[in-house]
Amino acid sequence: MRKVERIEQWAEPIIARGPRREFRLQHMLPGEDPEDPFWDPITEAMELKDSGNSKEACSVLMDLCQADLRCLDAHAHLGYLAFDHTPKEAIRHYAVGLGIGGLSLPNPFDGLLPWGYIDNRPFLRCMHGYGLCLWRLGRFDEAEQVFEKMLWLNPADNQGARFLVEDIRARVTWADRAPEDSATQAAALP
Repeated sequence: MRKVERIEQWAEPIIARGPRREFRLQHMLPGEDPEDPFWDPITEAMELKDSGNSKEACSVLMDLCQADLRCLDAHAHLGYLAFDHTPKEAIRHYAVGLGIGGLSLPNPFDGLLPWGYIDNRPFLRCMHGYGLCLWRLGRFDEAEQVFEKMLWLNPADNQGARFLVEDIRARVTWADRAPEDSATQAAALP
């Protein structure tokens, strides 16, 4: 006999909506060199941060933004760098990335942005970081809306939004969430 898996409540309306068109955002990395396919300033910035040089990491990311504001990954990683210490600064970086990325989507947009398309990830990272900042700042209703939208955009939920919505709906504060859970969620940003 075949085992029937129960559909989680959050997924029911998404499935009921039926098939939707997948969309792939455009890759944007200023200064890309076809002669050096392994050059990656985002990775360089994160290596600088990991070696204790967050200031230089920010400089690399800000240079990317100045070269082309459409580099959503730079916005996402600037938010990530600010997240632990200044969520009010981090949310601004994420909001800029969301705003710029949103301009690339058809209006109205009711499609999918699958994580499997690597160029969608910077936008989804901005959205995830933005939602975490809202939650951390106690803006529960807005955070819930962001994570629900993430589930509609990427029902595979590679970033774990479904695990956050319950706590947000229950008004569990960021500080009251288990420390290892908060650290795990913040670490999922890059």
